Amino acid sequence: MSDRPRLVAVLDVGKTNVKLVVHDLDAGADLFVRARPNAVVQAAPYPHYDTEGIWAFFLEALAEAGRQHRIDAISVTTHGASLALMAGDRLAMPVLDYEFLGPDGLAAEYASVRPPFAESFAPRLPGGLNAGAQLFWQQRTFPESFATVTDVLPYPQYWAYRLSGRKASEATSLGCHTDLWAPREGRLSTMVARLGWTGLFPELRSAFDVLGPITPAVAAATGLPGDTPVHCGLHDSNASLLPHLLMRPAPFAVLSTGTWVIAFAVGGTLDGLDPGCDGLSNVDAFGRAVPSARFMGGREFELLTEGVKAPPTTEDIRSVLRSKAMVLPTLTPGSGPYGARKGGWTIDPAALTPGERVAAVDLYLALVARQCLAVAGADGPTVIEGPFGRNGLFAAALVVLTERPVEIALGTTGTSTGAAMLARPRDQIVKLEAVAAPEPEFDPALLYDYAEDWHRRL
Repeated sequence: MSDRPRLVAVLDVGKTNVKLVVHDLDAGADLFVRARPNAVVQAAPYPHYDTEGIWAFFLEALAEAGRQHRIDAISVTTHGASLALMAGDRLAMPVLDYEFLGPDGLAAEYASVRPPFAESFAPRLPGGLNAGAQLFWQQRTFPESFATVTDVLPYPQYWAYRLSGRKASEATSLGCHTDLWAPREGRLSTMVARLGWTGLFPELRSAFDVLGPITPAVAAATGLPGDTPVHCGLHDSNASLLPHLLMRPAPFAVLSTGTWVIAFAVGGTLDGLDPGCDGLSNVDAFGRAVPSARFMGGREFELLTEGVKAPPTTEDIRSVLRSKAMVLPTLTPGSGPYGARKGGWTIDPAALTPGERVAAVDLYLALVARQCLAVAGADGPTVIEGPFGRNGLFAAALVVLTERPVEIALGTTGTSTGAAMLARPRDQIVKLEAVAAPEPEFDPALLYDYAEDWHRRL
C-alpha cells in the first residue's frame, strides 16, 4: 500500500457501459481502460442488472490491469437510482433496473408516504428513478424475499463491499433523488423511519474513506497485493463534480454529460428549485447540498441521430438556423425541464443532410441544457465535462444562449478522474486543465431568433 497513491483502479458502472479504468493521479490521465455494455437482464422477478457478469468482468479486468501497472488503490463510482438489497453476504433480490416501470403500479400508495419536496428536494420521477419507490415496491410485491433483507446498500457501496467485505452507506448516492435523504439536514429522510427501514442502512461513511483492503478472494482472483485499499466510492455525477469543487471558487456550474446531463449550480441555493422542471438537490462528496437539474441528453442524442455520425459544417449549421429545422422536447418523457411534454422533430429529418440532422440535434441539446442551468439557478462560468465536451456546436451554442463563459474540461472521463481523486488528500491533487469553448461559427443573432421560435412553439 502506497503512502501517496498514484495509480487508482476505478470500477465505473454507468447506465450504458461498465468500465475498469486505471487513472494516473500525477499525470491526470487514464492509462488503462476496459469496457463492456451494461445490458439489462429481461427476466424474473423483474428487469435487473447482471451483477455477476459485471463482477466477473471487473475481476478479469483488474487482473489484466495489475499485470501492466502497480495498482495503489481501488475506487468505485456508479449511476444513481439503484440499491442492492442484501441478505447477509448475498443479494436478497436482483438489483432492479431503474427504467422498469413496475413501481408505478403503487404510485398512489407511495405518494402518501414519500417525504415532501421541501425535505427531500427530490421530484417525483417515473419507474424506479426515485430509489425509495423501488424499495417500497419491492417490499410490498415480494414480502417474503424482503423479509430476508439485512442491509440496503447504495450501488457504489455494493461494489465496494464485493471488493472489501465491508458494508457502508454514503451521502452522494443516498442524496440523488432517492426520497431517502434530507439534504439540508444531512440525514436519512423521515420516510425511512416511518417505513421501518432505518436499521437496514449501514453506517454512513465519507466517499473518501478506506473501507478496508481487498478480500483474500479478490487478491487471489486478481493477483493484486492483499493490502490494496478500497475507497467507499460515490455517485457518478458527483464524481464528475469533485475535481471542480477542489479547484474552483463558487459560484460556477458543471454540466456532467453522458447518458444523463446533470447541471450542478455550485454555490447556489435550494430555495428556488422547481420539482415540476426536474429541479432537485444532489449531495456532493463532502456531504453538501448542490442545486441541480438534469435531462437524459445522451440517450436523446442517440434516439435523434439514429447512428448518424457527421460533424456539422458551418454551412450545415447556418442552414438549420435559417430553415428553423428543430427538435422539440422531450424524447424521454417524465424527466428533464420539459418532462410533461412529448416532443419530436418539427420536420421530417429525412429531408436533412446528415450534417444538418446532427446540427439540429446539437442545438436542441444546448437549448435544453440552457434551461437545466436556469432551473438549477446556475451562475458564473459553466464547465462541460464528459463526451459533450467534444461537441463543438453544443459548447459554442451554450456560450451564446447563457451569455456566460463556457469551458471544456480536458481529459477522458470525469467520473473516473473524480473517483480516483478519493484516494488523495486535496492538497496533493493535480489540477485538471480546461479550455474555453470554441467561438461560434454562425451569427449569434441567428441562434437568438432560432431559440425564440423554439420557445414560442413550446
